[in-house]
Amino acid sequence: MSELTSVSPMPNLIRARQRFPVNPPVDISAAVTAELKPLLAGVPRGAEIAIAVGSRGITRLAEIVAAAIRVVREHGAFPVIVPAMGSHGGGTPSGQTELLAGYGVSEALLGVPLRSDMTVRSAGATAEGDEVVCGLSALGADRVLLINRVKPHTDFRGAIGSGLVKMLVVGLGKHEGARRFHAAASRSGYETALRQFAAVLKPVVPLLGGLAILEDQRHQPVRLCGVPPAALEAREAALCQQAHALMPRLPFDDVDLLIVDQMGKNISGTGMDPAIIGRMIHGYSTQIDPQQPPPRVRRLLVRELTPESHGNAIGIGMADFTTERLVRAMDSEVTRINALTALSIQGAKLPICFPNDREAIETGLCTLALPDPTAARVVRIRDTLSVEVIEFSETLQGQERKDCELELLSPPRAPVFDPANNLPALISNP
Repeated sequence: MSELTSVSPMPNLIRARQRFPVNPPVDISAAVTAELKPLLAGVPRGAEIAIAVGSRGITRLAEIVAAAIRVVREHGAFPVIVPAMGSHGGGTPSGQTELLAGYGVSEALLGVPLRSDMTVRSAGATAEGDEVVCGLSALGADRVLLINRVKPHTDFRGAIGSGLVKMLVVGLGKHEGARRFHAAASRSGYETALRQFAAVLKPVVPLLGGLAILEDQRHQPVRLCGVPPAALEAREAALCQQAHALMPRLPFDDVDLLIVDQMGKNISGTGMDPAIIGRMIHGYSTQIDPQQPPPRVRRLLVRELTPESHGNAIGIGMADFTTERLVRAMDSEVTRINALTALSIQGAKLPICFPNDREAIETGLCTLALPDPTAARVVRIRDTLSVEVIEFSETLQGQERKDCELELLSPPRAPVFDPANNLPALISNP
């Protein structure tokens, strides 16, 4: 620690742990077996099962997919992996294959073919006249199994959010399908468009069903649920309610400066979950309305881009400040493709960037126009999936939400910086 230096004037920070409920670990193999066997009943031996896998950083994803492959094989069917991630990975077969490999989902590791074709075919049109397309790799299979985490969506609030229906519509729609869906959603609303597109696809796509994953506040799987095609929307709506109750939150409603160590597509479709940071991908204002639902964050600094994001920095536009090293890690083309496909133009705009963390934090504090910068309400998190261990300023002590319990892990102390004037990593499980 001799190479780290403190800085002033900045608020002293306290390290703490949010006390989340402790859930027993899930037996992935047993859960997948129990949930998939009923879906496979009646599927003939030798049938090709396309297992659709997306680009989210789901904990134990490779283990879940491997278990699904085993169950399909034990049934006598033939499993293949199909990327289901819309325009992610730059909208290319190689980019999507690389993304899945980063999660341990590859031909070499799982011993099954991976079909990363971006070709689509029309599946019909909605009542409003929007053409719906689907990837040939899914349409050509005997059955399609969707594997995805279910949680509230980052861009809208509704009965269904990010999960099986979205994977069917946007993921299997590939780049072109994602583009068509987002265009329709901009006119009729996200949930309405999801349901309309799904209604066109369900009679055409040979769905086996879905394997829904629920994660807790620690980003660990707590439930796996097999969902038959006929119950897709209804079951997902019930699961989405459960997922909402399991989501973590910041322990404070009002924050002057939020420091987010890392963002990325493996963390959230918008890089940072708007439910955690209190900002929407389609735009925000730093003029906080007291009636705005919490959290209310006046300034936001994001420091790093995760390697698993492969340069996709969609969501960076929700921040006020960032670092030059994050900007260097961006792939502008990949980010641009995602932003234009999703019509999330604000999400790709660059905030003010700084050569190091120290300058970014000092400037962020100055822009608050507080008489005393050390009185600023500062919170630091690793990312929007990891908010169990946090740092917060002394001024926030005793201001945590009533439904939140904090265990203090350190006394108040000045922030420390390495020789490059950057913060050391915030360890999520000290």
